[in-house]
Amino acid sequence: MDFGVVLQTNPPAWRTVGLAKQAEEHGFDYVWTFDSHLLWQEPYVIYSAILHETNRVIVGPMVTNPATRDWTVTASVFATLNEMYGNRTVCGIGRGDSAVRVLNGKPTTLKDVREATHVIRELANCRPVEVNGTTLQFPWARTSALEVWVAAYGPLALKTTGEVGDGFILQLADVDIARWMIGAVRKAAADAGRDPDAITFCVAAPAYVGDDSPESLAHMREQCRWFGGMVGNHVADIVAKYGDSGGGQDIPQALTDYIKGREGYDYNSHGRADNDHVDFVPDEIVDRFCLLGTPEQHVAKLEELKAIGVDQFAIYLQHDNKEETMRLYGESIMPALRDHVTAKA
Repeated sequence: MDFGVVLQTNPPAWRTVGLAKQAEEHGFDYVWTFDSHLLWQEPYVIYSAILHETNRVIVGPMVTNPATRDWTVTASVFATLNEMYGNRTVCGIGRGDSAVRVLNGKPTTLKDVREATHVIRELANCRPVEVNGTTLQFPWARTSALEVWVAAYGPLALKTTGEVGDGFILQLADVDIARWMIGAVRKAAADAGRDPDAITFCVAAPAYVGDDSPESLAHMREQCRWFGGMVGNHVADIVAKYGDSGGGQDIPQALTDYIKGREGYDYNSHGRADNDHVDFVPDEIVDRFCLLGTPEQHVAKLEELKAIGVDQFAIYLQHDNKEETMRLYGESIMPALRDHVTAKA
């Protein structure tokens, strides 16, 4: 299993770069960031600094979208970074959440996600692609290679992911829901004639390591409750489309029940531990969607996720214990989940 961290690009930018360097030092494989250019600093500029200051980690957005960035510009950014630093980028993409909603926009269509995925991937892999009736290709890109991973929740988005994504990003760590979603993506890939085993499955969620006292658990929950509010934005879209019961789409009830108390969302507090309008998120959802507890409890849940096909776990580090979380993962948790190859005598 691979491991990543998900950072917000809050100023100063060098703080983000410093956290990325620590992630690499502790053995993480990926450094992801939010991509919402009004709420935080421009991530693509910061990627260049991270890549310059590190040797191994792969960087990319979790996630960008087809609406706020021209697809050919996005492809050019990744191809340029790859040519400069040796193919150490990945592009996570979805329909759009905070980046479009703060502009009073709406998430894009899945058709746009599908087409943007194709255009970005072809251009950033030095291949020609047709855009607006014209065949385009970067004449300067020779060695760039890029995978595009799609973030999804609903049935049609999961189907699209299986049909076009190099990877699937699931932003919650509930084992039962993850099993259902991974199964849906794998089925869609097989139905489209693709190899499901060629898709990388990434689960991303907050992780907080503490002791097993009630006081510690209560603090960890409060530091991570914001995540249930963020996920709730996407679940609300699913409920609006399919209804509370899922409209016959077999959507897990645990995914839709908890947002019934949701009354709105302020994106000025998006992704912040001190988010003051996520009281509707119950403790049960925080526990199911996140990884909380002792190192042993983290390992146990990660083993469950690994067993259902998760290839990477990415930690949202939006809490008050960033450095210690990375240290404990590097020293105690990641080694237990790494794939070990036994040498033959």
